[in-house]
Amino acid sequence: MRYLIKFSYDGSGFIGYQTQPNLRTVQSELEKAITRINDGKRVIVHASGRTDKGVHALSQFVHVDIDVSITSAKLKRAMNTYLPKDIHVINVKEVNDKFHARYCVLEKEYKYILNMGEFNPIERNYVFQYNHDLNVENMKDAIKYFLGEHDFRAFVTENKDKANCVRTITKARISLKNRKITFTFKGTGFLRYQVRNMVGILIKVGENKIDPIDVKKILDSCDRSKNGVTAPAEGLYLMKVIYKK
Repeated sequence: MRYLIKFSYDGSGFIGYQTQPNLRTVQSELEKAITRINDGKRVIVHASGRTDKGVHALSQFVHVDIDVSITSAKLKRAMNTYLPKDIHVINVKEVNDKFHARYCVLEKEYKYILNMGEFNPIERNYVFQYNHDLNVENMKDAIKYFLGEHDFRAFVTENKDKANCVRTITKARISLKNRKITFTFKGTGFLRYQVRNMVGILIKVGENKIDPIDVKKILDSCDRSKNGVTAPAEGLYLMKVIYKK
């Protein structure tokens, strides 16, 4: 039986999502828990996508095939029993064998949170402690250039030579509350480090080091060396994964 599992996690205690030998990852913890439920027969989970070290998720998804007979409700309860406290299963449902957690994704939404105010040690793993003023109005002008379909090669780190870096962003906005800036990006897909690199260049705009129009010029250049700024991981959250109906 194939199940779709919705879960959240605090990324600060993991080396990242993807399994790596002898390292604590989200995937390895999920697979250990489900293997116990599957009478010790090893399982592999398939995610909607990966997150890097320190990145958090409020709504992540995996699908998994399990041999034992178990209801969705019991699978959720069993997983939350065996999983560590920094991962929590929100919902489990049965899906057909053609469903794939990655390839059936329609859109994803990410948020990035930055603190311009006083350093907050309690939030240091969950909000980027920038702790200086930024020109938020200029950043709001600049973020609009990310909307629509673009080749995001200039905002991709490891995949700069990837054949296809074209993605469509349907939402790109900035909000400000209590000295915290929230960047929101929604789109058909995101490449590795893309959101953090986009936030990084917007911070440069906020520092008045470049003009808003320079973001468009860098985007159009498809040249990673024109950018080179990656915001820290701790401010980034995977908020939503939207599937085709």
